[in-house]
Amino acid sequence: MTSYSLAVLLILELLSFSLGSQQLSEHSFKLSSVETESLHVVTQPVGKGTRWAVLIAGSNGYENYRHQADVCHAYQILRKGGLKDENIIVFMYDDIAFSEHNPRPGIIINRPQGEDVYEGVPKDYTGRDASINNLFSVILANKTALKGGSGKVLDTGSEDHIFIYYTDHGGPGILGMPDETLYASDLIDVLKKKHDSNTFKSMVFYLEACESGSIFEGLLPEGLNIYATTASNPAESSFASYCPDDYPDVEIYGTCLGDVYSVSWMEDSDNNDLRKETLDQQYEVYRRGPRGSQKKLTAEKQLRDAIKHRAHIDESMMSIVKILFRSANGLMTLETVRPAGQPLVDDWSCFKALVRTYEEHCGSLSRYGRRYARAIANMCNVGVKVEQMAMASAAACHA
Repeated sequence: MTSYSLAVLLILELLSFSLGSQQLSEHSFKLSSVETESLHVVTQPVGKGTRWAVLIAGSNGYENYRHQADVCHAYQILRKGGLKDENIIVFMYDDIAFSEHNPRPGIIINRPQGEDVYEGVPKDYTGRDASINNLFSVILANKTALKGGSGKVLDTGSEDHIFIYYTDHGGPGILGMPDETLYASDLIDVLKKKHDSNTFKSMVFYLEACESGSIFEGLLPEGLNIYATTASNPAESSFASYCPDDYPDVEIYGTCLGDVYSVSWMEDSDNNDLRKETLDQQYEVYRRGPRGSQKKLTAEKQLRDAIKHRAHIDESMMSIVKILFRSANGLMTLETVRPAGQPLVDDWSCFKALVRTYEEHCGSLSRYGRRYARAIANMCNVGVKVEQMAMASAAACHA
């Protein structure tokens, strides 16, 4: 049997899971296709229920090619497995296929020399419509709250089965959506509301992002009939796959084509020598412009701005730590990972407030700055108040 067929069987089997209120196994938040045999779940036939799927690529920009490639590939698997377009809802910015950097305009692949996975993918929520508001509205089938997009929602019944697949960058307790930050507590609240509405029999949630285990750890209650797996635990990175440094056929793309976790469940194959994206890989995209051209000059400025922005975040966070804790070593304490089973932060309102306060004084935390999310969460855990964060942020960024 081909690995593609195995992937189809895996996802269709997972769409048929029905969970009781048992304690999930220790591998519940990190899954490979091989581990599925040992999971403590009860497999039930789909019966009269309908299978639904929501596929989310939370990033934009050509350097994030792999996220939309992952989602497009997932769509093709679901379609070949029998799901109808009316039951598959796709969120993606849709700026990759026809990007000026794409060496094969109109085509997206998810592995070297792979087939086109872009053809036929529904454009349900693209551009600014690929928003947190619309995602939550889709999950809760709240059509009146939608702003733009196709209008498709999870109009599910009590016997239906839902598969949600999200892929993007993340950080402790947070995920990215284009130009927005999605907090774990808000996502869990939406999933609880979906359960309380009695509009599904089982839900499977695949999450591809760094520190993705922190989205569910200590937050997802038992008994919701929701089975979640993640690309990483609460304190580790997830990794890109099929990158230019490792595959000569990918060099013309200048960026990675997939992600290890996602490629694993979709291809059911082993991947080796895989590396996460670096700023150097973004540089490879900029480097290909003709010397002296306006395109290359613009790209070089973007690269300089990105480096400057990263330095600003690093320096401002170190200054804030020194002000609050009177020692640079305070950052080491703030990077402490809490014991398994505990959520990232006790007070999510505090966490959101401290992030907002930092951004009011120092600018957007951005994708790069999400690496400091654990430090900010731990500030709340040790009692830092909004007023203190405002004072420290103002001193660090307006000096």
